[in-house]
Amino acid sequence: MSTPHPAPADLIVEGGRLVTPEGVRTGTVVIREGRVAALLADGEPLPPGPLLDARGRYVLPGLIDSHVHFRTPGLEYKETWEHGSRAALAGGVTTVVDMPNTRPPSLDEAGIIAKADLIAGRSWADYRFHIGADPDHPELLADLDPRTATSAKVFMAGHHTAPVVFREAEQLRRAFAAAARGGVRLVLHAEDQHVFDLLDAGSGDPDSYGQYEPHRPRSGGIVAVAQVVRLVREYGTKAHILHVSSAEETDLLTAAAAEGLPLTFEVTGHHLSFTHDDTTRRGPRTRLSPAIRDGRDQRRLWQAVLHGQAATLGSDHAPHTVEEKNRPPADAPPGLPGVQELATAVWTGLQSRGVEPDAAALHLARLMGDGPARLFDLSGKGRLEPGADADLALLDPSERWQFSARDVMSLCGWSAYEGWTFTGRFTTTVKAGRVAWDVRTGFAGRPQGHWLQGAARSLEAAR
Repeated sequence: MSTPHPAPADLIVEGGRLVTPEGVRTGTVVIREGRVAALLADGEPLPPGPLLDARGRYVLPGLIDSHVHFRTPGLEYKETWEHGSRAALAGGVTTVVDMPNTRPPSLDEAGIIAKADLIAGRSWADYRFHIGADPDHPELLADLDPRTATSAKVFMAGHHTAPVVFREAEQLRRAFAAAARGGVRLVLHAEDQHVFDLLDAGSGDPDSYGQYEPHRPRSGGIVAVAQVVRLVREYGTKAHILHVSSAEETDLLTAAAAEGLPLTFEVTGHHLSFTHDDTTRRGPRTRLSPAIRDGRDQRRLWQAVLHGQAATLGSDHAPHTVEEKNRPPADAPPGLPGVQELATAVWTGLQSRGVEPDAAALHLARLMGDGPARLFDLSGKGRLEPGADADLALLDPSERWQFSARDVMSLCGWSAYEGWTFTGRFTTTVKAGRVAWDVRTGFAGRPQGHWLQGAARSLEAAR
């Protein structure tokens, strides 16, 4: 009796170091119909099908950046969705979660649906949206349809693009209560506006970039995080603190998680890569909100990454034009592009800290794969295993190369990492089972990203 021939594969990614939930091993990924059909051990017979040679590279699950501002609608002069999603693929990112502070802001389900309609057919990456929590109508979170959004952004302090700010304690309390009833995860810009207002009353605007961090100090974040811990403890609300910047905030959040509270936090690439001294020297490119702080804060954030305390890595990709960034220090908007640079910059930082490559790959897969996929209910994403979506990022772990303005794919055309020598380079990104981008040949085909709607609420949950 003859042995049946295996079914042909749509793509075979052969001979790479597979970064799986069980660990890292050499093997081959077999892809059929947009999903991972099998993971074969090194030397196992291969089915027929087109081959992609992955030898000498890590094969990671397509990475997730759960904190981007792709500026649609209303701010497309800073960034377009097509440019932002191209930058994502070049950085190994195949799924993004976009923020609501656009013009108009996405503060209700109708706004999210209108935004999705604008993006349809234009995205190279899959996408989900954080809805904006409205301080005037926080009760909307109790009845939010998860097919529209499963998470809501809360601004506790204002800046140039923050559309609405929770200034009153009662507004914030109502938002936490409503989100708990609706099962919505709050994602928070956790700085206290009242702290900043108090400090501003006694001092003028900064007139140099060396004065910017003291103008927006760590005390604002520490006070806000303490408020969030108290509200999570009171209501049981799921909450995720964005772009944690200081050692003190990290310590508070780590202690809260140890207590069993449903409270997690994100670390950004720029808070791991730069310090306040860089902003003093280089000016507006690292003028951010929250501000970049000192070396001791950077070291504590790296500890959070290495010790499993941080839940996600985010880019906070927030492009502005060069003209906007070159305004006087008090007027230059905070933010930088970063979705393309994030994973490569973190990989470079891991290597410079002596982290063994297999361990470094597992850190990336946790913080930009399984971690955000679990927090934001992104089914099929973030894990390299049979049945998962066939989104893959191939990383050459040892290539040393200098990042320049001509490498930037964001519409803004600049990067805070210009002139950096990176270790490691993403060489190929597979999206839904096909090669969507390669460092040698560029982009292939047409944008195939789609809206990742949440699971419909059951009738019992909706009652």
